[in-house]
Formats: sequence, C-alpha cells, structure tokens
Amino acid sequence: MYGTKKTLLYLITEAVIYIALVSVYLALVLHFLVGWLKELFTKEPTMYAFVAILLMIAQAIGMERMASALVHVAGQRKNK
Repeated sequence: MYGTKKTLLYLITEAVIYIALVSVYLALVLHFLVGWLKELFTKEPTMYAFVAILLMIAQAIGMERMASALVHVAGQRKNK
C-alpha cells in the first residue's frame, strides 16, 4: 500500500510541475512569438504548420524532461 501512495504522490507532483511549466511556456510563446506566428500564418500557412508542430514537439520533450528531473531531484532530497 505504501508503494501505491508514493507512486500517486510522484504522479501528482509531476502533474503540478508540468502544469506550471506549460503555463510558463505558453506565456513566453504568447509574449515573444505571437506576432511572428500570426504573420507566418497569414503569409506562409504551410511553414506555420511546420513551425507549430516543431514547437509542440519541443514543448513535449522539454517539459517532460524538466518535470522528470525535478521529480527525481525531489525524490532524492526526500530520501536523505
């Protein structure tokens, strides 16, 4: 039973971290890239689609790695 609680705690922790990171990522993209993305969408829709897919892939990989690393560090600190 203890293992299940620990796993659930790690899952919740990772979800909260992931939500925070996605929020920061969204704010940064909206702040820095929204003008360029709008222009790209109107002038070159094919390139826009390609860039949008690359941004989604980069976000997924980057956020997952960051969240996993933070959970790993938190788990190490808790075990000490």
